[in-house]
Amino acid sequence: MKKIILLIFLVLCFGFFSSAGAIKAEAASVKLTYSNFFPPAHIQSKLAESWCKEVEKRTNGQVVVEYFPGQTLTKARQVYDGVVEGISDVGFSVLAYTRGRFPVISAVDLPLGYTSGVVATKVVNAVYNEFQPKELMDTQVMYLHAHGPGLIHTKDKPVRKLEDMKGLKFRGHGTSALVVKALGGTPVPKPMPETYQMLQKGVVNGAVYPFEANKGWKLGEVTNYVTANFSAAYTTSFFVVMNKQKWNSLSPDIQKIITQINVEWAAKHGEAWDTSDAEGIVFFLNQGGQIIGLNSKEAERWKKAVAPIIDDYVTKTNEKGLPGKEIVDFTVKTLNSLQ
Repeated sequence: MKKIILLIFLVLCFGFFSSAGAIKAEAASVKLTYSNFFPPAHIQSKLAESWCKEVEKRTNGQVVVEYFPGQTLTKARQVYDGVVEGISDVGFSVLAYTRGRFPVISAVDLPLGYTSGVVATKVVNAVYNEFQPKELMDTQVMYLHAHGPGLIHTKDKPVRKLEDMKGLKFRGHGTSALVVKALGGTPVPKPMPETYQMLQKGVVNGAVYPFEANKGWKLGEVTNYVTANFSAAYTTSFFVVMNKQKWNSLSPDIQKIITQINVEWAAKHGEAWDTSDAEGIVFFLNQGGQIIGLNSKEAERWKKAVAPIIDDYVTKTNEKGLPGKEIVDFTVKTLNSLQ
């Protein structure tokens, strides 16, 4: 009888400690939320989701990330503050949606004549690493990336020369809005998710964006012309950031794993921008779209037209006590070394 009682006691003890171990293991799993404004089917959204899965895989389930695409957790303009405030733990959106808040990184978005997303992504990360801007210190930067050349797209009227821009309204935001104005058009600042309906309903005559958006955002369905104004092409910088307190709560080993993933995923995003640009061109042409080239003389006119944007950036950045010219010079030097 004593043996039976002892056996029962041991079984109960084993069950208790096993349960306690399971509870402990479960408690050790960190759950994060990730907010992204890109729609689920967009390649940039798919890459963000794959980052979440990779984090869970490499941490052996110690970190699990719940993904919210398509502005389902926070709107595009709210993503950064949403991370700061803890509405989401991780966020992916556009730095230019909060104009003036990120003066150092916004140098990358200037119309410097970008030709690819891979190059633009390398430039934005180089600028961040060189200047370590305080403007991003209220979050933990995972990585930055940037799209390929931002170009002029129109619905009904082709733009073959600068004079054709006059009287046309374009959806633009941040630097792209400045580019529109410098080229003679009228910018209508709205986030990217609103662009399709604006074009469809005739609220604007066109929009400025990279080729990829013709397919990724289906804008090739509502535009008919693109002007290949590469000499005045800008880019747009994107952030992936984590709540500072949440990052600091992770163990050094977990931080090291995520940091390595970040390096890999920044490169993947740059490559994806270029791949999707190529797909966007095919989609646009299949919709009956026309690509308009600029001869060297006209291209030089466009380059000169946007030059004051760069000069104005230097002046305003200097006024904020930041080395505006040094930032631009470094950005241009890095860009020229890569393309």
